[in-house]
Amino acid sequence: MVYSISNKDRLEVANDLVTALAIITWVWVLYYAFTQRMDRILFTVIFLGAIIVVYLGNEMIEAYREEKMLEVAGLGVSAVITIVTTVYMTAFYDTLLSIRVGTALPREYVLAAAFVLVILYLSYRAYGLTFLAVIVAALLYGLYGDLAPGILRHGGFSLNRTANIMVLDFQGVYGSISRIIATWVALFLLYAGLMRGFGAFDLIMRVAFRMATYVRSGIALSAVTSSIIIGSITGSQAANTAITGSFTIPLMKESGMKGETAGGIESVASTGGQIMPPIMGAAAFVMASLLGITYVEVMVAGIVPALIFYGSVVIAVHYKGIGELQGKTIDLNAEDRFEETMSTKEFAIQCLRFGIPFVVLVYMLGVLQYTVLTSALYTIIMMFITGFGFPLVTAALEGNDLTEEFVSLLHDTAFGFREGAMILAPIAIIIAAINGVVDVFEASGIPGVLSLALLDISGGVMLYAVILAMVISIILGLGMPTVAAYVIVASLIAPALVQQFFVPDLAAHFFVLYAAILSGLTPPIAIAVVVATGIAGSNFWRTVHEALKISAPIYVLPFAFIYNPEIVVGGWGLETFFSGLIALLGALGIAHGLNYYGKFFHESPFIKFPVKGVYFVLGVLAMVYPGMMVRLVCVAVILVMMAVQLRSHIRNRFSRKSKSESVQTAED
Repeated sequence: MVYSISNKDRLEVANDLVTALAIITWVWVLYYAFTQRMDRILFTVIFLGAIIVVYLGNEMIEAYREEKMLEVAGLGVSAVITIVTTVYMTAFYDTLLSIRVGTALPREYVLAAAFVLVILYLSYRAYGLTFLAVIVAALLYGLYGDLAPGILRHGGFSLNRTANIMVLDFQGVYGSISRIIATWVALFLLYAGLMRGFGAFDLIMRVAFRMATYVRSGIALSAVTSSIIIGSITGSQAANTAITGSFTIPLMKESGMKGETAGGIESVASTGGQIMPPIMGAAAFVMASLLGITYVEVMVAGIVPALIFYGSVVIAVHYKGIGELQGKTIDLNAEDRFEETMSTKEFAIQCLRFGIPFVVLVYMLGVLQYTVLTSALYTIIMMFITGFGFPLVTAALEGNDLTEEFVSLLHDTAFGFREGAMILAPIAIIIAAINGVVDVFEASGIPGVLSLALLDISGGVMLYAVILAMVISIILGLGMPTVAAYVIVASLIAPALVQQFFVPDLAAHFFVLYAAILSGLTPPIAIAVVVATGIAGSNFWRTVHEALKISAPIYVLPFAFIYNPEIVVGGWGLETFFSGLIALLGALGIAHGLNYYGKFFHESPFIKFPVKGVYFVLGVLAMVYPGMMVRLVCVAVILVMMAVQLRSHIRNRFSRKSKSESVQTAED
């Protein structure tokens, strides 16, 4: 008897296989976290190979479902090359690491070249042609540096040396940043996957939308809150925009907002999640490693800037919400958008279920100051305890079937494992590529060259240098996820600010981190806006315009780190708090000037636009100017102008109300 297997059955088997591979990979990662009985480099080699194979399996399923058989073949060949390379590098690990350093056999050069091509291909699939062009340009610069003009010229690398740098010397794709991803970041993304599998992302949005009932612009503000929290975990502007935007953007549009406004709000909020402690989109872990300081120091340094960002965005979004929803009746029940309604009791239980692991994470990192690896491991253990414990106890108390509940939780866990792998894999791949690019640049001496060039072009004037550095950082970060964008600008731009202009290390790294993140909002790429525009069905350039108005203070904030470094340097002291408060008020002045929905003392554009300009200039000076007295004066003027404007607004509103009542009385 001949049995035929349908395409549907094949896809189900393939899905189960990929899920099983993801589970095996995570179990092995957890085993390493428990024991650490393996050299970190060797662990990274196996980790990178395993996570790439899981990603390739998922991509092959998608390509097969869409009947793109040529892509299926290409992905299959990539999987074979990845497996062979990983097995070979593992089997001959000691020989390659300690005996044949800097040289290799012909077959090893072929294998390294094939694996680099796989990384390039997967980078293209995950992040598109722009990012691929950056990697290829860097490799060509390494190979043909002798043809480069002026100070960029170097001797050029042979193909063999490039293969050694990229793969065979266990640098490049297996370098220091890839090791951070494998040993630190991976566990946090498993935590993110489990949270999503158990339903935490839904809970976060429910919390945000319940808060929204207390203010008129609440729908928009809830989108900001949920996107920032989720974005801090996912580590990708585009992914976060897709995850939360698919829910928040339609809801904002239904409440009466324009599509471009809803898209702009979501893209800014999703971008801001990358700078929110404690996780900061994984960039905090890399920064701590590059600077040789503790993760807690980076997290503490990021608190004040994050509050400045959140405060300025909240006021801008509040104005947008009030302005576009004036006179409109809003009758939206956000709970109806979820698959199941949730009672107050269930809501409280879910808050405890996901809140306890997060408290454990913050306590172990911030109070006990355990290592990142240990803190993440115990957080995941607690996530398993509460993730399974609360539903099982609830089921027992309500007399439900415990076996059925347990099986359902196992399915949620499997989904979480796979989701974590799918979040992690593109980041691991792009970091492998970026790590190779950075090592090629360092071998060619380009960081030192850029440092001298920046000094020369700016004429030694720091303002010109930091403006140029910001432009370069935004360009280098176009289309990249947060951690990848940060790695490349931290390697190329931050050293110039530190060495030539004596900017404190932490301030320089926060400057380039924020600048690189802003690439997600900066045209022509603006990857976060592109995703939001697709969901909102809006015009790209109008959506970019709204996003830029909302995020304008964040384009100024990196300069505050340079001229007032106490905002990020010096811990959580009085000077940091006071300087941060002044910067926050300056940011609010900018947000008010660009987004306020009411009159600027007069309806005439001849008054309105100059007043907006005054708010903007005063806000910039309050945030950036290095003298405290000037900053205080600017803040005082901003507050006085806002008070006068508010008084005028209230007076006009009461005047209109009185006229309306008089007309009504006359009609009666």
